[in-house]
Amino acid sequence: MTWRGNSGLKDGENLNTDLVGGYYDAGDNVKFHFPMAFTATMLAWSSVDFGCYMSQNDFRHNLGALEWATNYLLKTVSQLPNRIFVQVCQRSGRLPREQRMLWRGDSALKDGENLNTDLVGGYYDAGDNVKFHFPMAFTATMLAWSSIDFSCYMSENDFSHNLVNIKWATDYLLKTVSQLPHRIFVQVGEAQADHDCWERPEDMDTPRTAFAIDAPGPASDLAGEITAALAAASIAFKQSRPIYSQLLLSKAIQTFRYADMHRGSYADNQNVHNAACPFYCSNNGYKDELLWGAAWLRRATGSDYYLEYLVNNRETFGVDYNYLDFGWDSKFGGADVLIAKEVFEKNVSALTPFKDIAEKMMCAVFPETAGPHMSYTPGGLLYKPVGSQLQSTAAMSFVILTYADYLSKSSQQLSCGNLKFQPDSLRRIVKRQVDYILGDNPMHVSYMVGYGDQYPRQVHHRGSSIPSVKVQSTAFGCIIGWNIFHSDNPNPNILVGAVVGGPNVDDTFVGKRTNATDTEPTTYINAPLVGVFAYFKSNPNVT
Repeated sequence: MTWRGNSGLKDGENLNTDLVGGYYDAGDNVKFHFPMAFTATMLAWSSVDFGCYMSQNDFRHNLGALEWATNYLLKTVSQLPNRIFVQVCQRSGRLPREQRMLWRGDSALKDGENLNTDLVGGYYDAGDNVKFHFPMAFTATMLAWSSIDFSCYMSENDFSHNLVNIKWATDYLLKTVSQLPHRIFVQVGEAQADHDCWERPEDMDTPRTAFAIDAPGPASDLAGEITAALAAASIAFKQSRPIYSQLLLSKAIQTFRYADMHRGSYADNQNVHNAACPFYCSNNGYKDELLWGAAWLRRATGSDYYLEYLVNNRETFGVDYNYLDFGWDSKFGGADVLIAKEVFEKNVSALTPFKDIAEKMMCAVFPETAGPHMSYTPGGLLYKPVGSQLQSTAAMSFVILTYADYLSKSSQQLSCGNLKFQPDSLRRIVKRQVDYILGDNPMHVSYMVGYGDQYPRQVHHRGSSIPSVKVQSTAFGCIIGWNIFHSDNPNPNILVGAVVGGPNVDDTFVGKRTNATDTEPTTYINAPLVGVFAYFKSNPNVT
């Protein structure tokens, strides 16, 4: 039909994605995906059952029409349900040409200047413009763990994007430990001053003070988590970037040496306490990060030094009594699961006590078992009282799903006293969490921005809520920013794929940007979900 021309060439632009193509449904110019999918189904059925009655030319034309539809329909589900873009929109520094969220611009290009060092880059942790290195390192660790243990469930494209996100973090984390053994960098930005201002990162005029700890100041928690991030990333990059992998591993070993030699919490240093607290103090102490870092070094190196470290410190660090939690501030639960892998795969008997504790953790998700139990909301969400609820749900879902995978690959089941559970029983627990996050909950709200019909439109996020620098280059000051903050208008820049803080213990949710606990996305909520969503995208039939 030569009278037709090109059209709809910018479709999907408002969600920063490609939705060009497909079919208009009728005499209008709207693309309704529901009837379009039915049209494709019927074209396919015609080819399958009536192809033998078609001429070769008609059959070829029908396949062409079918391919036009399915190529488009693949776009509609290509990011379902593991579209985790929050790392991309949280980038600090000079953005790469392939930046996918086009409404963001360069920011914080002088970070580290007050300490005469380069601390440009990395990620902002949440809806503010501060770079806290402790949760940033945990974010990197979880992205790397996803690439290591869930790569087989990722598409080539998703895997590649995840490696890019890891490297954006690890390139920066290498800067934070570049002056070891004498100095480790803690954060950039003054949290209180930043929180007093509602500005997009491109306009920041709040202090960009960099904070550091000099030896022999303690920093076991911070250095332990950076160790974990670099060691895990060294595994993730071992095949694709072997030289970079070796650099990461050597820096991880050096960083762990500082962590173990200068024991104590980084917030115990008076010069950084007021900067880090109460936002990211390590309330659970530093011993879990020492164990966590050693566990990742054991996995990355296979060295018996770290095996002995784990065995010798298990009881004194309190591993046996702090296993029902996992997140940016509590690592024992994750460490137990990570270490258990070596028992499953290589039957390393010295590490069996860690597997036993990991098993107790898994048993705790089932209400019918004896012993301590994890809590659920009335709607079925794994619940632990924390600042943003889904940070605990996401991290716990990751380790539960990981443990289920270890059980399956070793042809084992979970033993909880007299009760036995197949790995799929654990997967169903996690699938329920995923379904809840994506909208199957009492509020009928998807907590992933851009997914489904009902999702938070007023996300607690400075860059998302203020018009893009690409649209309005004039800076927004604090006062104008707060006017935007308090408005009822939806955010103009959609954080597609970002999972927000989520509901309360009674499953209620207040979807206003003024309610940070509910509507603020963080990197450490989203990072564990990369692996989780990849698994269920690859295995949609778990019920």
